Amino acid sequence: MARMTGSWLSGPTAALPKEQEVGRYRGEKLGLPESGPGAAAGAGRRVLALAIDWAIAVGVASLLVRGDWTGGLINTVALIVWFVLGVATVSLFAFTPGQFTVGIGVARVDRPVPVGFVRALVRQVLLVFVVPALITDHDGRGMHDRATGTMLIRSR
Repeated sequence: MARMTGSWLSGPTAALPKEQEVGRYRGEKLGLPESGPGAAAGAGRRVLALAIDWAIAVGVASLLVRGDWTGGLINTVALIVWFVLGVATVSLFAFTPGQFTVGIGVARVDRPVPVGFVRALVRQVLLVFVVPALITDHDGRGMHDRATGTMLIRSR
């Protein structure tokens, strides 16, 4: 019982097998540099990028509903706009407008190829539920990134 509770009370590295080591910095085991372009993006940049993307989605949604702010319509339209914006821009450019603004982007960790539509779609579906993004591993990757084989990295 102590091993089970210890793994979730002690953080993401407690559940690793004893022989498996954690890197000195986030992304080391994935072959990423410690700092600069290509390094793992920090939580502050990720949250700021999300806030910018959400502000864009709310702005576009307010134009689409033309002042009809009742009944939660604006929230539903904003979520749809945010979803479509995320899938389209990540699959085409490997970053959302907010991510581009703060200097981060989405990259595959298995090989240096574009993220692609299917991975961007699955990643965005998981992001709708919020919780997968809040649960991170020792490399700073959320569950949505682990499920799709991606990671947010610094672009500059």
